[in-house]
Amino acid sequence: MTSMTLAALERDVEHFLEFKRAMGYTYRRAEFTLESLKRFAHAQKPGSACRDGSRIDLAEVIRAWLSRSEGRKANSIAAEFGIVRQLCLYRRRRDPKAFVPDRAWAPKSRLPYMPYIFSRSEVSGLLAAAENYRHAQVGPGAMRTLLLILYCTGLRFGEAVRLQQTDVDLARCTFFIRESKGRSRYVPFGTDLAREITRWLTEREKLACLAGRAETDALLLRDDGSVLDVKRAGEAVTRLVRLQGLKPSRGRTGPRPYDWRHTHAVHRLTDWYRRGLDIHARLPWLSAYMGHLNVLGTAVYLHATPELLRMASRRLKRRLQLAESSA
Repeated sequence: MTSMTLAALERDVEHFLEFKRAMGYTYRRAEFTLESLKRFAHAQKPGSACRDGSRIDLAEVIRAWLSRSEGRKANSIAAEFGIVRQLCLYRRRRDPKAFVPDRAWAPKSRLPYMPYIFSRSEVSGLLAAAENYRHAQVGPGAMRTLLLILYCTGLRFGEAVRLQQTDVDLARCTFFIRESKGRSRYVPFGTDLAREITRWLTEREKLACLAGRAETDALLLRDDGSVLDVKRAGEAVTRLVRLQGLKPSRGRTGPRPYDWRHTHAVHRLTDWYRRGLDIHARLPWLSAYMGHLNVLGTAVYLHATPELLRMASRRLKRRLQLAESSA
């Protein structure tokens, strides 16, 4: 059923936002998107998307709204469609006949890049090079700590750089990630990373005191005591990768800072394969750990490396051999 009143749309949007925020999501961007949809629905004239004055055909309104201007990027349309589809799924909880647009409505978009998965030897090489890195007031301590956090936890690059000292619980070995992608979460880490962070905190305290900036709570500081922001951190990590010959000296091709998150996911999957664990049972764990709503969000980070393909092939071969022997 696609026909509904404008008043019902207003009410459902309001209740949907309340529901999401009750679950801990800020949903600010989604609210902006849904307000746009409501304004568009109100602006429709009878004879097009609107019928019987205040009644609309929701399917027609959504289609027209998604294509409201020419030249829109597929990624932008797909993002808006995802929010509106969530609203429709919420409405279906109350009304089984409520309209829900098919996923095929969303335009297919491709990533403008192919993620780079660092090999374990490349990770080791970069960590070793980080111990001698010093450029633009970014020293080896901050660089090594940042790379270890990225590799060991798979945090988004901005999440790692923006960590505060109060977000780090070394006793429980957890990070508190504040309102990232609409919600907050705790991320556990190992005792080996805790030791590295403890070592950095000692160095950090000296930097802050020498620079007279002991008041800042940021975890990562530059050598002059100033806060290491996302822009400078990205430039520093990119420069380190270039110095290691993993990225051309100029241009945007090659590994990016965000590829550490992709590497974390693939290496975790590879480790599970190597240990013979049930990958399908473990994927929801990885999804929750990386801060995704579901496994579909994590699938973007799972890439078939040669090592992973070899292990998957060997596992399949063993299963086929067992099936033949028991037949």
